[in-house]
Amino acid sequence: MAIAKLGAVVLDCPDPRALAGFYAEILGGTVEGEGDWVDLKVPDGQSLSFQEAPGHVPPKWPAPDHSQQFHLDLTVEDLDAAEAGILALGAKTLDADDRSRTFRVYADPAGHPFCLCAG
Repeated sequence: MAIAKLGAVVLDCPDPRALAGFYAEILGGTVEGEGDWVDLKVPDGQSLSFQEAPGHVPPKWPAPDHSQQFHLDLTVEDLDAAEAGILALGAKTLDADDRSRTFRVYADPAGHPFCLCAG
């Protein structure tokens, strides 16, 4: 069972296969490819791709003077259950203290911010 739904996006990162594996655990699907480009084929036919970026520097969040580059909004049924799942996979909390909001902010293992959003 997937934790979230996602449209296609390409993420720069230091290790495409490792980061594709992280998102495969969250979204389901299969990791395809080797080297500097890896695709994650998710069950609903959408894909997420990962491109090796030598010298990758993670974005800073929140920091108006350092672009977050992009972020993913992942829709979930249960914020608490999804949070437990992503933290177990290696996500880091960036801003999840306000439990009254309908979203929480995290970083993936390569430092990209993403939100879990109540669906």
